Amino acid sequence: MAKRKAFPLRLDPALYERIEMLAAIELRSTNAEIEILLREALKRRGVDLDPPQPVKRGRPPKKENP
Repeated sequence: MAKRKAFPLRLDPALYERIEMLAAIELRSTNAEIEILLREALKRRGVDLDPPQPVKRGRPPKKENP
């Protein structure tokens, strides 16, 4: 899985509340919604980014016993 950069982010409480509401409508976490909003804003400004790497989900494959 691609490594993620963690950092503290200070937001106006009203702004955070709106992002939470939007995330709930889109069935995303607030963190994922913030990332999507940032990517959309950068795209509108002409900044090209590689698409995000998909997150591996589910159980790891079982290992064969010799």
